[in-house]
Amino acid sequence: MALLLGVDTGGTYTDAVLIRDEQEVIASAKSLTTRHDLALGIGAAIAAVLEASGADVSEIGMASLSTTLATNALVEGQGGRVGLVYVGFQERDLEAHGLREALSGDPALVIGGGHNHAGGQANPLEKDFLSAWLETDQGISAYAVASQFATRNPAHELEVSEMIRAVTGRPVSCSHHLSAKLNGPKRALTALLNARLIGMIARLIEKAEGKLIELGIGAPLMVVRGDGALISAAQARERPIETILSGPAASIVGARWMTGADHALVSDIGGTTTDVAVLRGGRPMIDPAGAQVGPWRTMVEAVAMRTTGLGGDSEVHVNDEGLVGGVTLGPRRVVPVNLIAVDAPDVVHNALDQQLRSQTPGEYDARFVRAVPGVEDGGLPDRDAALLERVGIGVQPLGAVLKTRMEAQALRRLVSRGLVQVAGVTPSDASHVLGRLDAWDMEAAQKALELIGRKRTGSGNMLMPDVNGMAQMIIDQLTHQTSLALLETAFAEEEQDFGLPPGQLARHVLMQRGLDHHRGLVRLESGVNVPVIGLGASASSYYPAVGDRLGCQMILPEHSGVANAIGAVVGRVTIRQLGTVTSPSEGRFRVHLDTGPEDFTDAEAAMSALQEALEYRARSEAEQAGAEDIHLSVTRDVRSAKAEAREVFLEAEITVEASGRPRIAA
Repeated sequence: MALLLGVDTGGTYTDAVLIRDEQEVIASAKSLTTRHDLALGIGAAIAAVLEASGADVSEIGMASLSTTLATNALVEGQGGRVGLVYVGFQERDLEAHGLREALSGDPALVIGGGHNHAGGQANPLEKDFLSAWLETDQGISAYAVASQFATRNPAHELEVSEMIRAVTGRPVSCSHHLSAKLNGPKRALTALLNARLIGMIARLIEKAEGKLIELGIGAPLMVVRGDGALISAAQARERPIETILSGPAASIVGARWMTGADHALVSDIGGTTTDVAVLRGGRPMIDPAGAQVGPWRTMVEAVAMRTTGLGGDSEVHVNDEGLVGGVTLGPRRVVPVNLIAVDAPDVVHNALDQQLRSQTPGEYDARFVRAVPGVEDGGLPDRDAALLERVGIGVQPLGAVLKTRMEAQALRRLVSRGLVQVAGVTPSDASHVLGRLDAWDMEAAQKALELIGRKRTGSGNMLMPDVNGMAQMIIDQLTHQTSLALLETAFAEEEQDFGLPPGQLARHVLMQRGLDHHRGLVRLESGVNVPVIGLGASASSYYPAVGDRLGCQMILPEHSGVANAIGAVVGRVTIRQLGTVTSPSEGRFRVHLDTGPEDFTDAEAAMSALQEALEYRARSEAEQAGAEDIHLSVTRDVRSAKAEAREVFLEAEITVEASGRPRIAA
């Protein structure tokens, strides 16, 4: 019986699990994710699970990796500097689907070219403008290319990508490789985000494969896709965007495997995000509109999941307005004070003590900063580069680094590039103060909470002078925001129309009074009517209160803390290929292939040709992903219209799915 090794690299922890023949968990382990060198955390987790199990590395027949790094990077606005080549569109089209916002100051070139809806060339490709632009050094790590109607004819995207590789040697993401659907701006956004993630995911896979070899594990490495299916490491390198929601998707697969639940909400709390999805009939729902992470709606097939910037490491913000005040959490992740104190105890405690001795609360109390080594810093503005140099090596109090308010914006840009990390108060610190966690430096957490608790509200009083009271305020806010995330997901999946968006329904005063069991002339009751499966290392600490708040059964599986790693090895390889047949004129049926359009005089012949091409591509990719016993399924969506008492062919969309279990090494 072969052993299966699952590894999940999250924002805070790296988990490892060993499963024997897909039947039982024989060991699990955790290690801190080491962002400066991911191999350290991966290696520590794998070494720990091997030691706990006593297994021989020769018994491991497959290794699989899930990760929240891509998800977290998009939520936090991180990733490499990219260049977008936008072919056949107008400058104003950059505003569509948030493209301009997603670029976040990165360079874009809009040039003539592109095709029409039938696949014919609309305008010649403006190569001279592209050549001149590529000759300028802009510190770009990867390029994205999107051309008008590229899914009907990818010729210009392919030509641009060849020019980019010839001139720069940098990786290129073509939009038609990531989606076969129309909607150019949305495809451009997907290609842009894919390019931004290439370096990050490539480093992760390289570190994981290197650590497996170092430990003597010869099994092939698989990676979990955003819909819960498995792909090869090579495929994940080319299309890292498909790994967004990889960790959460793996957790849903793991939740089903651990509980056997058919109908439930699954809520997975990590260090950076809370991910909520719905199980129906034992299967995760797939988002028909494409995966959404933070503000970005992509064209990536993934589980229908609502991702909220809320986790154990979410930044605590003090609301000092109004007479009472309070706190809010996220969406940005910071390093917990109690964790950074383990890395630099003298610096952290000396700074906290000095801040406590001051009679006046400071803007940067209990906040620290450090650089992340090994991250490419090309293309930085002078102000950002100067600030990065001042951060230097090691941990520093944030107030000692920031000299002006203008530099706060530079700091945000450095954080978004992944060049520096900020530390601050988090729910993890509150949990340490309350005795729910004891992993790191509780004394540092107490000092940090005392500092933010003495901040003044609008009434002039301290927010919360009692440290335990401050900690409970933070945990109560986490319970409240988690409950809202679950309610929003539930309302979004309801078949009834309540007349308001899910977010407004979740926050509606009647809904909230119902959760409080209002009793007056009117009796109000509200809650969640299905079980909630709570996952994540901190689920047992936070989620019982969430279940009480929502009045529902809260299921906390035995191995809930490593659900992602479990899901990484019990999934299947699934490859989907989609193609279209159109009819540009009567009696002509056009198949839109990667190699360009091909015309037929018979509709059935055209659809058969497309199906054959899609089956070949799907099977080939499934085999490259390491699948065996491959099963093919085909669906045809043929659209027609009646004209003069006869059926007229309009368009056909064919989807081929190839699925099989990953090959286990002998």
